[in-house]
Amino acid sequence: MVLRYELKQLQLKETFSIAYGNYNSRDALLIKLSYQNQTGYGECVAIDYYQINLRDFIFKLKEIQSKIETHKIIPPKEFYLFLLRFNLHPFLLSALDCSYWDLFGKLEKKNFIELNDLPSKNLIESSITISIGDINDQIKKIQASEWSRFKVKCKGLNKPDVEKLLQLNKNIALDSNASFTDNDCIWFQENVDVQKFSYLEQPRPIDHYQILKKESLANWMADEDCQNLESLDELRPYYKSVNIKLMKCGGLTPALEMILKAKELNYKVMIGCMTESTIGISAGCVLTGLVDYTDLDGANLISNDYATGNFVENGKIKLSEKPGLGIELKK
Repeated sequence: MVLRYELKQLQLKETFSIAYGNYNSRDALLIKLSYQNQTGYGECVAIDYYQINLRDFIFKLKEIQSKIETHKIIPPKEFYLFLLRFNLHPFLLSALDCSYWDLFGKLEKKNFIELNDLPSKNLIESSITISIGDINDQIKKIQASEWSRFKVKCKGLNKPDVEKLLQLNKNIALDSNASFTDNDCIWFQENVDVQKFSYLEQPRPIDHYQILKKESLANWMADEDCQNLESLDELRPYYKSVNIKLMKCGGLTPALEMILKAKELNYKVMIGCMTESTIGISAGCVLTGLVDYTDLDGANLISNDYATGNFVENGKIKLSEKPGLGIELKK
């Protein structure tokens, strides 16, 4: 097996504005695992919130490269256990895990869904993100869009803006990226109209969720609070829903386990993304048959996508049905 990697820069179609910053590009690390003329692809991106340094990841890859390259081809879940020995950051672990799943499927001539016997029909449509901005501009974007589901970003609670969104009669979720106060959360929990929002994502900073009540009218969804399998039990009294992202939890292998555990605990589950190319989105797409919500618009937000594979078109999940994760680099 041959391991290769390179840095990429993803250019955004427009400024991406959320509660903790404005972005026009994202740096990404492309992982390639090759064997017998087949190549599997994985990706992770640098997110300020998580203090990601991709050059540190490259240093780590150089450190473990020979161990990966001399390892024999084994089932992906066993290979994941091998990767755990290196104490990798979840973002890097995810890129390696996804690239190996892609490679293994291509070698076996089966796609991820076939290898794991997953559902692939009647997939939940993805939302598209509406960045922070003037509420009237946000509403214009929603009304002009061909998508049917929307995740509207906000910074803090502006009650008149919330009322305007509720009046649209659209499928809208609200994501404050941890910018609500305790009092904001109380207001939502006591407002009967809040049920019109499909979910309210990560209202408070990480580990400050004690004000939230699962039994309230609000469908609170944990994002940054829900990092791994262990967090699911702890969050049960507070959140109805969880956002599982491959880079947060460490890849497809742990995401599968997390989804099953979350369902057992009666959570609603979303498969989410960060600002990723089709490489990262292709990996997320294969799990959409298992979840209640989908937020996989990342590749739709960038102007220089460098791969093809599974994709999202006006919210509809399009599975390539090619082996592995169906990923190919554009020429």
